[in-house]
Amino acid sequence: MKAAGIRSGDEVVVPAFGGAEVAGAVRAVGARPVFADIDPLSFCLSPSAAEAAVTDRTVAIAPVHLFGHPADMVCLRELAQRHGLHVVDPGPGSTVASIDGARRRQSAGYLERRLRGVVTPAVALGVQHEFTEYVVRVPGNGRPDRDAFKHALRARGVGCYVPVKNPAHRTAEFRTDVWLPESERAADETLALPVEASMTKRELHRMVSACNGLGGLLMDAAC
Repeated sequence: MKAAGIRSGDEVVVPAFGGAEVAGAVRAVGARPVFADIDPLSFCLSPSAAEAAVTDRTVAIAPVHLFGHPADMVCLRELAQRHGLHVVDPGPGSTVASIDGARRRQSAGYLERRLRGVVTPAVALGVQHEFTEYVVRVPGNGRPDRDAFKHALRARGVGCYVPVKNPAHRTAEFRTDVWLPESERAADETLALPVEASMTKRELHRMVSACNGLGGLLMDAAC
């Protein structure tokens, strides 16, 4: 943060969903993190939401590459240029060795073609998703479907987990009254499924069968 010239009293726009670590880095230099909403498809900082969060005290935007999907750096840099802001480089994001990465992407393709009852990850045009985490959405029906789905999958031997339990603006450390609907919905609906490079097709098939059986019930209940 200091390398970007961020000082005490400055404001830095950060994503609410998955942005707790970068918000902590902003606060560590005495600046104030200002939380903005995410793009619902990539889960990364929304350029339009970031622009709406800019004030006359804003000096930088600090995006995060999430789950292996890169943030929209082209639009964020154009936004920064229009407003005379810095973009804090998030680095290349989480990467995996080329062979492991290829296997993860292959597994992700297998899951995308076969999973029903959950919303599979979207990939923006022209980018490569590393799938360091395979994060789906479990549709909500006014009940804690994601959590029930998680417990049911674990009971069937699927090591799933909630990737972001709370958006940063809803944590004790950074709590604010701002309402960021996409970040809050993502925190309520997302679930990470295992896509380790070592997984066999049989293991993937078993996971698909478990998800589809449960997901079908959830989708039927929503109708």
